[in-house]
Amino acid sequence: MRLCVLLCAVVGLCAAPGSVSGADRSCGDLRQFYTGKGFTLEGVPLSEISGEQLRMCPQGPTCCTITMEGNLASLSAQETEGLIREAGRSLQATFNNLHRSFDTYFTELHGQSERLLQEVLSPLGPLYSQNARLFAELYADLRQYYRGSALHLDENLSEFWSQLLERTFKASALTEVNLSEDYLECVAKQQETLRPFGDIPRDMKTKVIRSFVTARSFVQGLLVSSDVIKKVSQVSLAEECTKALMKLVYCPHCRGLASVQPCSNYCSNVMKGCLANQADLNPVWQELIDTMIQVASSFSTEPSLDVVLSSIPIRIYEAVHYLQQNMDTFTAKVFQTCGSPGEPGTGTPNAHEQKKKKSGSLTAFEYKPSPTAGLRLEIQVSDLSSKLRDMRQYWVQLPVALCSKLASESNSQDNCWNGMTKARYLPGVMGDGLANQINNPEVDLDITKPIMKIRQQIMELKIMSNRLKDALEGNDVDFQDASEDISGSGSGMCLSGQCARSRPGLYAYAPETKPVGGAPTPRIGVCDLLLLLPVTVLLLQR
Repeated sequence: MRLCVLLCAVVGLCAAPGSVSGADRSCGDLRQFYTGKGFTLEGVPLSEISGEQLRMCPQGPTCCTITMEGNLASLSAQETEGLIREAGRSLQATFNNLHRSFDTYFTELHGQSERLLQEVLSPLGPLYSQNARLFAELYADLRQYYRGSALHLDENLSEFWSQLLERTFKASALTEVNLSEDYLECVAKQQETLRPFGDIPRDMKTKVIRSFVTARSFVQGLLVSSDVIKKVSQVSLAEECTKALMKLVYCPHCRGLASVQPCSNYCSNVMKGCLANQADLNPVWQELIDTMIQVASSFSTEPSLDVVLSSIPIRIYEAVHYLQQNMDTFTAKVFQTCGSPGEPGTGTPNAHEQKKKKSGSLTAFEYKPSPTAGLRLEIQVSDLSSKLRDMRQYWVQLPVALCSKLASESNSQDNCWNGMTKARYLPGVMGDGLANQINNPEVDLDITKPIMKIRQQIMELKIMSNRLKDALEGNDVDFQDASEDISGSGSGMCLSGQCARSRPGLYAYAPETKPVGGAPTPRIGVCDLLLLLPVTVLLLQR
């Protein structure tokens, strides 16, 4: 009986507060930090508490309650999403600047070509002045096509040459000749068979279509890229990522290690897990960028873009000149095909020559391009290619960019936050993409469930790449939205549907259990041993 009384007294003594257990750490720094983040102090402890209730941070003495943990977790996700959107806006701005620069350059080329037309064709006299609308419509069609209108450029150019032939023939005919609409339509149909303008329409059509198809596709590529960045940057982070970010960013504050930055490899694994779906954009993104660089380079390939646009008035001039030189031969062939037009009298060669002079005849025209035009195009292509090349690795460099703002330098990897304590982070860095996160020790992802919004953007990039490749061949193909199942695209699927998962060991040694902020380490003392004696005595009595 005396033994039991003695043991109870010892138990009471050990349970009483004293200098042996040490004073609890103050949470003053965390309270100030927490309010600085916009939260109230309601429920925030004054000194450290047990961390058994925490779900994301390591359990142990802490200054965070489960409510604070939830608040800070949401904040960490919001801040990271903000950084992702900020990076996306920066890249969008670069694409928008490239679009603005090229659009300005191309629009100026188009305008200069249209102004040159008046200068070159003014010697035609009434043939030009009375048909100025025909030439204006040609340039309007080219402008609308470049802007994205659903025009068939081949058909529009063919129609232009047919109308030009009809009007040139009418202007060269005698005033007494009655040319009906049906007869002029018959004349226009001889465009392909009799080739009244020589090979100029065919040659010009090939070069103009190629130039405008590549220019339009290039501009669309810039716009699509910017749109994909905007949509992907707005994708919300998954719940598993939110937990990992909380552990990475704010759990050190709860543990009293606010000044300790995360280990760089630890941060990399968190970000690679959080941005795994975004990293799956990388292969198709690189393909698109590479194709856009090829298209940009094609602008300076002979015949270069500036030469093609500037030569449109010259080619029209040459075509009309060719027809006028061969008008008698062409007229004779037209009479054979379409018959002789009804006329009150018979025309004579002298009268025909007189009509040609009234309508205006052309002499050979020599065009000398501006010496600075080619230099400006070279600068434009070089700038486009350089900036596009800088964006090539964006989606796999994004985790690195985010960690550069959060993690410690590589030379302090032994004194960084590894998710549990201040120590080296042992696990290796995961690869890029969803499939490579199967063994990510920080973010628990189901790699069989990719984010469909991002998969849709992957398909958009593939479609745009195909458009650009067709443009390089001079083909203008409009793709319909793909209806195929895109859930299996990319690297985020397991063939069996069940992916094995194992987690490597996380830390170099078992995490310390000492209180946060350097409080004394709990030691097993005499009181602790005496607390076990009652149980031992009872067992022996049995």
